[in-house]
Amino acid sequence: MQDINANKGYNMKHNIQAYIYKGEEYYVAECVEISVITQGKTLDETINNLQEAVSLHLEGEDPAEFGLVENPIILVIMELETIANVA
Repeated sequence: MQDINANKGYNMKHNIQAYIYKGEEYYVAECVEISVITQGKTLDETINNLQEAVSLHLEGEDPAEFGLVENPIILVIMELETIANVA
């Protein structure tokens, strides 16, 4: 009989993916794996808000319940507009 806890931690994610994109007035950051969304007027403010929001979301929780290792990193993917070709 296989121990169901034998694979515990095997498929745990080491990072939380977040996407940052420019909204109408603010930059918006949304996490994929956990229910976190935040915004900021600048990219720096948005990233700081994201770090704080993720920390608060996981505070007092077992990261394994979200499929995450202890102290996961945040992997940010940013959406950028292309620059118009000026000729």
